[in-house]
Amino acid sequence: MKSMRSAMPELVPLLPDRVRTRPDHFAWVDHRLREHLHRYTLEELALLFFLHLAADRNGCSFWSDTGLARKLHLSEGVVVEARHGLIAKEAVAYRYPIYQLLELPGGAQPQGARP
Repeated sequence: MKSMRSAMPELVPLLPDRVRTRPDHFAWVDHRLREHLHRYTLEELALLFFLHLAADRNGCSFWSDTGLARKLHLSEGVVVEARHGLIAKEAVAYRYPIYQLLELPGGAQPQGARP
């Protein structure tokens, strides 16, 4: 039985001169998040994605509601609602002014582990 990985065609960049490179301050988003996207509102996703971009290696960052609202083009009230939603869904922990991204439900899987 072929694995999904071997069935994937080799993808060739459409614009080879614009292939992304990894900067020293590379942020990452766990690809397993796509299995949880249905749980979040668009505002929660905007805040969550921004926090992924802003986080240090421990998943921590600090941003004011005003700063987040400005960056995300949202009202401060919407930012607060999104934060409460992410806390309720256990995606982030928050204690003013620190946000911490939390491990996805089910924890990290060891490399090579199958779901």
